[in-house]
Amino acid sequence: EAIRNHEGFEERIFDDLQNSKTIAMLGLEILSVNILGISPTPEMARALETQTRETLQKEADEAIYERRNFAVEQERMIKESELNTEIAVEEKQKQIAQKEMETKVVKQENDQRLRSMKMKADQQLEEDKQKLIDLQVKNQMKEADAREYILNANLKPYADLDWRTLIAINGNGMKAGDHIAMAFRELAENADKIGNLNITPDLLQQLVTVKN
Repeated sequence: EAIRNHEGFEERIFDDLQNSKTIAMLGLEILSVNILGISPTPEMARALETQTRETLQKEADEAIYERRNFAVEQERMIKESELNTEIAVEEKQKQIAQKEMETKVVKQENDQRLRSMKMKADQQLEEDKQKLIDLQVKNQMKEADAREYILNANLKPYADLDWRTLIAINGNGMKAGDHIAMAFRELAENADKIGNLNITPDLLQQLVTVKN
């Protein structure tokens, strides 16, 4: 300690001398104390050197330890920051994937809704078409029934008439050949009542002429 801090050591000696009874009995007054040098013994010098080296080594070790701790702490902080970044990226990717999935689900629901609406519209259209067809068929059936009713009403007065009467009624539109044909038909129907039938050449010629 004296070698390291000789100024403090000078002050301690100065205080001790001023308070010394021996110095006072001698009538001396100590004005100052100056230490020009302090030299340790060889053993003390080696001990001091060893202590100094140990102190310096300890300080160096502490400095290395602090640097290592600082480096480890920095590395830990870097890894923690990287980990936080990776976690943030993964979380962001999860959010993006979830958003895409939600968007896909919404799109599928919209597509399903549109398909359902289209199916309902097509079904309604088919039902309307079928109703229209049924209505047209009913109208046609009503028209056919009406025509049948009118036809039956028109033909009802003639239902019980003989064909000869009908032909006679329509006689204005008959030709000579039609009358001859009707006459031969009557002959054929009454063949069992006719004994002999003679057709002269003149009559046959007239029939051929009328036919031509």
